[in-house]
Order: sequence, then structure tokens, then C-alpha cells
Amino acid sequence: MTKKKELERSLSDLETAIDEAKEGLATCKTDIENLDAGIKALDKQVAEATEQRKEENSDFQTLMASDAQAKELLDFAKNRLNKFYNPKLYKEPASFVQISLHRGKKADPGPAPEAPGEYKKKSGDGNSVISMIDVLIKELDTEMTEAQTEEKLAQQEYEELMKTSAEKRRTDTKTLAEKEAMKASLESEIAKKDEDKKDTTKELMATEEYISSLHAECDWLLKYFDMRKEARTGEIDSLTKAKAVLSGADFSLLQTNTKFLGRA
Repeated sequence: MTKKKELERSLSDLETAIDEAKEGLATCKTDIENLDAGIKALDKQVAEATEQRKEENSDFQTLMASDAQAKELLDFAKNRLNKFYNPKLYKEPASFVQISLHRGKKADPGPAPEAPGEYKKKSGDGNSVISMIDVLIKELDTEMTEAQTEEKLAQQEYEELMKTSAEKRRTDTKTLAEKEAMKASLESEIAKKDEDKKDTTKELMATEEYISSLHAECDWLLKYFDMRKEARTGEIDSLTKAKAVLSGADFSLLQTNTKFLGRA
């Protein structure tokens, strides 16, 4: 009975351990799925951020080139107006100047024609146009400065995102490897405990069969105890009489009978 209880306890402990290991395995599998999905999502985010950064930088380069070209054109126009209205501010080009436009290049159109008659050299109108050009140039400078600032901040944010993402990916990849190892260990543990459970179950069944056979034998002995006791008592009585005969207990009776017959 003690062995049976020990086997039953061992079997119960194995079942509990297997259930706990299966729960741990289920949790481990969920963690692995989440980590794997997280890494894939992170890679997608990095790819999208990289593509967006390329587009932003391309837009920035286009804007800067366009604004620089516009400023060059405005500076050229302002300088030509100064030649006509403010000669002291005119700057003689070092070489033959060409202005690059979207549809090719146009050569220096030459000096501005002199205004006829009373309109000749109206400095007020010229300075007004020059002031408008200065405003446009200033707006372009402001736009370019803002664009450079935004580009710098966007690049810093992108680099920080890449750094953070790389660190997270390393951490998640390491954790994923640990979870994979844990999963393999739990699967191995469950398989071993399943085998131990089968062996323990077989041993318990064999023990129960043995105990059952002992019970059957005991029940048979109890069932026929009175009959066997009576038979045994009869056997003992017969043996006692036989022993008495062999020891001469009945010879005195035989001698008494012989004497009685002689007298007759």
C-alpha cells in the first residue's frame, strides 16, 4: 500500500509539472510570436522612415536649388537695374554671365534700353522695383533658412530613430533567441515527463493488479475460513485419536475386554 501511495503521489506530481510546463510553453510561444511580429513591424517602420527621409531630403535639395536659382536671377536683375538707376551700386560681372533656367540657358540680354523723353532715369520707379526685388530675395533667404533648419531637425530625428530602432532590434532579437531556447527546453522537459508518466502509470497499474490479486486471495481465505477451520479441527481431532491409538491409550480397554471374555 505504501508503494501504491508513493506511485500515486509521483504520478500526481508529474501531471502537475507537465501542466505547468505546458502553460509555460504556451506563454513562451505567445511571446515568440509577439517578438517576431514586433521585429518585423520595426523593420517595416525603419524602411518607411528611410524612404520618407530620402523623399524629404530630395524635396529639400530641389527647393534649395530652385531658391538659389531664383536668387541668382533676382540679383542679376537688381544689378542691371542698379546699372541704370544707381550706377554707384552696379557691380561689373567678372565674366560673361549666363542665367540657368528650367528650359535652357539665356545669354546676357545686354543693357536695359534708355527710357525715351521725360521717362528717362526716373530713379523713384527704379528704386521701387529694386525694393520689391530685395523683399523677394529676403523671402527666399528666409525660406531657405527655414528649410535648412527643418532638414537638420528631420535628419537628427531620423538618426535618433535609427539608433533607437537598432538598439531595440538587438534587444528583441536577443530576447527572441532566449525564448526559442526556453521553448526547446520546455518541449524536451514535457516529452521526458510524459515518458516518466507512462512508466509510472504502468508501474502503478502493475502494483494495483498485484494488490488486487492479494485481495482476491484474502477474500477467498476469509470466505472459506470457517470451512477450513472446521476441516482443520477435524484433521486435528483425527490426528489426536490416531496418536492416542499409537501411544497405547486403547490397549487397556482391549485388555479389559479380554479378561471379561475369559471369565465367561
